[in-house]
Amino acid sequence: MMGFLWLVLAAAQPVSPPAIGMAETPIAITPEGPIESVLLYPVFRDPFDCGEHAAGEPAIAGDALGTDCQVMGGTTGKNRSFAKAYRTDGARNEDWYSWGADVLAPADGVVVGYLPNPRVNEPGTKGRPPAGLIQIRRADGVVIMLAHLTDFAVRMGDEVKAGQVIAKVGNNGPSYAPHIHVGASRGSTPLQIRWDQKAMGALQN
Repeated sequence: MMGFLWLVLAAAQPVSPPAIGMAETPIAITPEGPIESVLLYPVFRDPFDCGEHAAGEPAIAGDALGTDCQVMGGTTGKNRSFAKAYRTDGARNEDWYSWGADVLAPADGVVVGYLPNPRVNEPGTKGRPPAGLIQIRRADGVVIMLAHLTDFAVRMGDEVKAGQVIAKVGNNGPSYAPHIHVGASRGSTPLQIRWDQKAMGALQN
C-alpha cells in the first residue's frame, strides 16, 4: 500500500522519500466489549464541532471510531448567533471557517507518519486518496492520525507537544469540504476520542 501512496505523491510533488512514511496501519478490529476512550488536547483554538464514525465500519486503525472536525463560526462577537461551518453558500474553500485554520497537536509524542498531498478539492467534490496526514505516537504506544492537512509545520521524527501548531486545515484526499479527521488506536484496537474540556476552556477564555 505504501508503494501505491508513494507513486501518487511522486506524480504530484517532488519530495525526498525519507521525508514520507506511515506508521503501521492494521485493519481495525471491532471492539467486543466496552469501547476504550482516549483523552486528547483540542485540535483547534476556536470552537469546533465533530461528527464521529460509528463502530463496525471496516477501516484501518486510525480511521475506525475516528471523528471529523470543523471550526464553527458565528458563536462569538457582537453579532453572535447559531454555530455554522461556513460563510455565504460554502461554494469556495475560503468560505469555510476551518479553511487554513491552525491544527494543534492533540498529544505529546513523535511524528511517525508524514504524508503530504498538495492537491485541493472544491467543496462538494470528493477527491482521491491519499489525504495529507500526520501520525503522532504517544509514549504509551497510542497512535493518533490527523488527515486532510496542508502546510505541515513538522516533519517525520519530530517531537511535538500538545497544543503545538503542526499543520493547517486543508481539503484534500477523500474529502468534500475543509475539515480534519482525527483517529486514535492502540495497535489494531480503535479508541473513541474525548476532548480535554479543561484545556478547551483555557484556549477559548
